[in-house]
Amino acid sequence: MKRTTSKEMALCGVLAALALTVMILACILLVPVVETCGRRIAWAWYGAVALLSCLLCPDPEAAALFLFLGYYPIIKGPLDRISPALLRALAKLALFLVACALMYTALLFVLSLEQVAETFRQEAPWMLAVGLALGILTFFLTDFLLTRLEAMWRRRTGKRSE
Repeated sequence: MKRTTSKEMALCGVLAALALTVMILACILLVPVVETCGRRIAWAWYGAVALLSCLLCPDPEAAALFLFLGYYPIIKGPLDRISPALLRALAKLALFLVACALMYTALLFVLSLEQVAETFRQEAPWMLAVGLALGILTFFLTDFLLTRLEAMWRRRTGKRSE
């Protein structure tokens, strides 16, 4: 058996972080697909990337996150048309919370991932609440970023908003 050096371990850690970052950026890469090719093609693109991430990603939690929330740029347009703004924000929050609940239910009870269950057992309830709050904040910051990217893409391509 080959002995692993700290240099090799560091390289693997950096490459794993890069792979995770690229997978998360896939959500952002969906914006041009939706804007250029339409929602039907975007759903196919999302399905292919979600399937590949589930098969190839070393972190099942990260793959599940893309599987359960990676489609957001596709449905963001219809959600953005909800009026008033408070109702729109509540609909987006509900989507995020339901997706997270379904994701962790699948990870814990369908796939029986012990590492996820152990994390829930070890963490204090207030720490889990802080994690959820940070997740909600990240979701709304991502929504803001996607809105800016959509506007930038439309300006650059000369396409009007749907």
